Amino acid sequence: MEQLDKGVVTVTREFKAPAQAVWDVLSDGWFYATWVVGASRVRGVDEGWPAEGTRIHHSFGVWPAVVSDTTHVLRSVPPTELVLRAKGWPAGEAEVVITVTPAGDDTCTVAMAEDAVTGPGTLMPQPLRQLAIGPRNVEALRRLAYLAEGRHRQGLTP
Repeated sequence: MEQLDKGVVTVTREFKAPAQAVWDVLSDGWFYATWVVGASRVRGVDEGWPAEGTRIHHSFGVWPAVVSDTTHVLRSVPPTELVLRAKGWPAGEAEVVITVTPAGDDTCTVAMAEDAVTGPGTLMPQPLRQLAIGPRNVEALRRLAYLAEGRHRQGLTP
């Protein structure tokens, strides 16, 4: 993890899969609850995901205390950048920036940065928020790597 000038922690991970394999997982909204820590289920995915403005309808939390909300795409640059606005009320909303940098035919580096942008989550001082968000995103990238690398090994991505 490294600290950015805005105080947002960016986590990175080397993937043993090409950028397109990672993008294939990111662009299948039905995988969202598999790699996003805290998401418990996906209820629907807008047609065209992950085009700008499209949404994933998801739930987070542990049953029976499950809250339903949405995440929508602010920016999409296939296969290298995805910027999301993740809603999780009553906690608020967060902006998530995922970048995929090709490093070879079968490798890439994925980076993820996140911070609260609206709601009660912003009341917590940023350094404290980042203490919770950083490790959560380390695990999210681990899960994303398992999916992308496994699908790549099995020939499920071009």
